[in-house]
Amino acid sequence: MSLDAAKEFFSCLALRHTPGLGPRSWKSVLAGYESAYDAVSDARNWSSRKLLPKNRVEVFLAEPWRPGAEAEYRAARTFGARIITWFDPKYPKRLREIPDPPVLLYVSGDVSLLRNPSVAVVGARECTLLGLQSVQRISAELSRFGITVVSGLAAGIDRQAHMAGLSGIGSSIAVLGAGLDVHYPPENEDVRQALEQRGLVVSEFGPGTRPEARNFPFRNRIISGLSLGVLVGEAAARSGSLITARLATEHGREVFALPGPLGQPTFAGCHRLIKQGAALVESAEDIVRTLRYQFSAELQSVPKALPADAQTATAPQASPAAATAYPRPPAATAPVPAQLKALPENLTDDERTLLTGLTQEGKVHIDTLIQTLGWESHMVSRRLLVLEMQGLVRQWPGMYYSLT
Repeated sequence: MSLDAAKEFFSCLALRHTPGLGPRSWKSVLAGYESAYDAVSDARNWSSRKLLPKNRVEVFLAEPWRPGAEAEYRAARTFGARIITWFDPKYPKRLREIPDPPVLLYVSGDVSLLRNPSVAVVGARECTLLGLQSVQRISAELSRFGITVVSGLAAGIDRQAHMAGLSGIGSSIAVLGAGLDVHYPPENEDVRQALEQRGLVVSEFGPGTRPEARNFPFRNRIISGLSLGVLVGEAAARSGSLITARLATEHGREVFALPGPLGQPTFAGCHRLIKQGAALVESAEDIVRTLRYQFSAELQSVPKALPADAQTATAPQASPAAATAYPRPPAATAPVPAQLKALPENLTDDERTLLTGLTQEGKVHIDTLIQTLGWESHMVSRRLLVLEMQGLVRQWPGMYYSLT
């Protein structure tokens, strides 16, 4: 860790360990500066700049935070944790926008997944076979579209969501209610290892933090904050997943719910969400269609190449879902079909090239497009999703595509 990074880290810890200061206060303070170190160094002026009330500033200046901040700093250095602080370019934009974002994140795995369009899939630990099968199918479909599945690494629905997410190019992110060095629950150790190799594990809690019940609502706000929408796969009337759904509503995220058999207690929470306005979901396509404008905007903004540190400072086997540093495809040499001459002007060269491989008359399988164009599979999948959202491409069963 460089000296500047260490200063940023310790400054964030000072804010977090101050009694009476929470995420909303951290966000207010940091909004007035270009670094956390600058903010902490200028603490005497917070009140005059109307960043915090005078009594809270006085508490911070008395430095009650120092013992806790120093202890966590030493623990993090001993553990060798990778840290993303508030002003780090890798800090997720979506997460920064919620009212109470974490001031820092501990991460293990492929941090470039934080750039990817994501959907949270959460649910009960004690669940039915129907819930598990439905979540597996929907999460796998989302991942195949290039959408990252976010969940909380709990048993039951969360575990199934992560496993299905890891099966596709979208991969999966787990948000913990404990420190990264605490492996909980032990029965999910296999999924945890897979996530660290091919996905991402995230926590705002310092090393050594145990998975206490009070931590999980804080974890749930991060699950919602990282995502464009939250799917509740199976939840009883008092399920903790409903907290995530409530937070999603407060964050302006879409809420989806999977319906179950009438009278089944483990689906009572889902049915209540649907009555309250959550979208009833039967497939990943229902989610994609609802979020099509958000997905389209995010996919269009994915950079052609990642910064060098984002490509190398990851787990040894990075997920292909977020590896956007692909070579430029060869320019199309075939004549442009007549039906493509009236395309919108805002299409990228990649999208126009992809459309030349499709017709209105016949259906083309995605594998054929990948082989014909010589592109990475995630590139083809993402571009097809954007084009489908724009109404230019139609997807048929079995991953076949044609022009609309």
